[in-house]
Amino acid sequence: MLDQIADIMAFGALEPCEVCLEGQLSFDQLGYKCNGNLTEWAVCNTIVKEPRRRIFIVPEELKNKYKFLEEYEYVERTRLIRDIKPSLFNTLVKQEDPPLYNMEFVIIGDMEGKKSEIEKQIISFGGKVITKIKQTIMAVISTPIDVENMSAPIIEAKNANIHVVSPEFLDKTEEYSGNIPELVLKTSICTWGANPYSRLPPSPSTSSSLSDNLQLLTSLPNNSTKIKVKRGGSVHPDSDLQDLAHIYQDRRGNKYTAVLGLTEIQQQINKHYILQLLEDDKGQQYWLFRSWGRNGTNIRDKKLEKMTLREAIKQFCDLFEKKTGNLWSARQNFIKLPGKMYPIDVDYEEETKLKIIVPSKLSKPVQQLIQFIFDVNEMNQVMLELELDTDRMPLGKLSKSQLRDAYKVLAEIPKLIESEGSGNSLLDASNRFYTLVPHSSGLKNLPIINNLKLLKEKKEIVDNLWELQIAYNLVQSSDDNIVDSCYDQLKTEIDVLDCTSEEYQIIQEYVKNTHAATHTRFELELLEVFTVKRQEEEKRFKPFQKLSNRKLLWHGSHTTNFASILSQGLCIAPPEAPVTGYMFGKGIYFADMVSKSAKYCHTNIKNHVGLLLLCEVALGEMYELENAEYVENLPEGKHSVKGIGRTEPDPKHTKELPGGVHVPLGKGIVMDRSKATSLLYN
Repeated sequence: MLDQIADIMAFGALEPCEVCLEGQLSFDQLGYKCNGNLTEWAVCNTIVKEPRRRIFIVPEELKNKYKFLEEYEYVERTRLIRDIKPSLFNTLVKQEDPPLYNMEFVIIGDMEGKKSEIEKQIISFGGKVITKIKQTIMAVISTPIDVENMSAPIIEAKNANIHVVSPEFLDKTEEYSGNIPELVLKTSICTWGANPYSRLPPSPSTSSSLSDNLQLLTSLPNNSTKIKVKRGGSVHPDSDLQDLAHIYQDRRGNKYTAVLGLTEIQQQINKHYILQLLEDDKGQQYWLFRSWGRNGTNIRDKKLEKMTLREAIKQFCDLFEKKTGNLWSARQNFIKLPGKMYPIDVDYEEETKLKIIVPSKLSKPVQQLIQFIFDVNEMNQVMLELELDTDRMPLGKLSKSQLRDAYKVLAEIPKLIESEGSGNSLLDASNRFYTLVPHSSGLKNLPIINNLKLLKEKKEIVDNLWELQIAYNLVQSSDDNIVDSCYDQLKTEIDVLDCTSEEYQIIQEYVKNTHAATHTRFELELLEVFTVKRQEEEKRFKPFQKLSNRKLLWHGSHTTNFASILSQGLCIAPPEAPVTGYMFGKGIYFADMVSKSAKYCHTNIKNHVGLLLLCEVALGEMYELENAEYVENLPEGKHSVKGIGRTEPDPKHTKELPGGVHVPLGKGIVMDRSKATSLLYN
């Protein structure tokens, strides 16, 4: 306060910030910093060196009280500020950490005699090599053979939910410095593993300011905790009351439970707050449960208090208002306030495993397909790979309305990127997106979504969540025979195609011949072919059978998306979704080279089985393009868009099936148009 008074007496009273129009400026090391808010989602961090000022006038009552103030006379001056570049200033206060700083690793096996070399490499990167597997180590380093043999130490790693990576992990360590958990997820050679961001140790640059909270990192969150659902609500496992209590619900049907979130990138805030009023299953006892912390870490705490129902309701409502600035009774008309938390529309559900309890009516291959599509562990793994906070945002439980809101935020960003001086707006949009879709960032700060590459990644995250939500809800609504129930809910007839049939031989030839020459990092093997008849799809497709130019074409997608695809069909992105990432506009994309579509199955060394759709596509008259063009409305007389590639299946070997459908199964050849187009393949 004394410094501020001295400043305004010497140089003049400060006018409000010119950017946010309301924030008060105060002197900081780099200039005068605003402490106001840009929007309800972002603070204003404007810094100016020569702010607007006005004459400082000493109040009369102070002049009368302090005689020396009678002699004060304002003289216009400019404060000299040392010119320190932000990047230089940051290097003075923040030291770069080694890529594996304080991370612990266990090496299993002799590594072909290179164990000591691997140990030295880990130490040189700032890591530690220990011999005991525990829940705080970053990863186990071993080989695919050891994982396949499931030796005792590997089983121990599995029980601790620790990823196993190969020695090649160390080759990319420097490239992924500051984001080692992502490297662990990408190079994992096992099928298990909890969120690696939760296993990050405190960095030396933050240990002093966060020392109290970082002590909480010594225990790992249990991502596999079972959550019990009772009477339409779910008791959070951290309360330890799942078996004794349920969410209190009043006579109007209001459930007293809330999940709140707040992300402010510039303040390095990425936190949650969970609030629940619990009622004893036998009645007459009540508890108020609270849990809070930073997303994706063990920087967290909780509190459970027993009290009367009246006290519990009052405290619940008071805490909700304190955290959000909104009344609990007015939450349906929620208004986001600066610096306050925002409700996340989630609910916890019991995890269901696809076990066959009663005899199935399905053939064995179809049973296995359904179990493959509805693999809950795989769904969770997808969320971890997307760096989503599975602890605070349970699988599949972001509502469709919230996902639509996330799409709307992302749709704003392309124009903001194009416009100059949009940094503050991008900050606001990024904060909104990360609050709507909680991310597990550990101790690192979340990036501002300020480029098209990052925007595309975030759009794909919401795309995946949209599909996962449909799949997971189908699993949760299943009955005793979960496999058959999931199958029935797909409203689709699925049969196995006889491998001796002519159709099977044609498909096998199509797979063999259309593996593109540039796709050398993987090979394809046809394991099984299923025939699919969606309910009433033939009826819906009938008008398009009149179109000429119908082909069998490939479409690839992640396994976890197939429950949505089979139950609802291939869908065009919703209107709320941003237009970025679509080469020819929003639509359904197909390929005539099998390997081009196979890339979208996102298989890897540990999950090497994927699913491809082979669809009858009514192309009709095609609008042919050689370069990217965002098409919203087709030209008159056109029915589809074709991006022309340099290489395509040899047209001379196209086969025609009964009914007039063409199968372009010739080997890939370079066409005459190869120099004109920017695409490798159709």
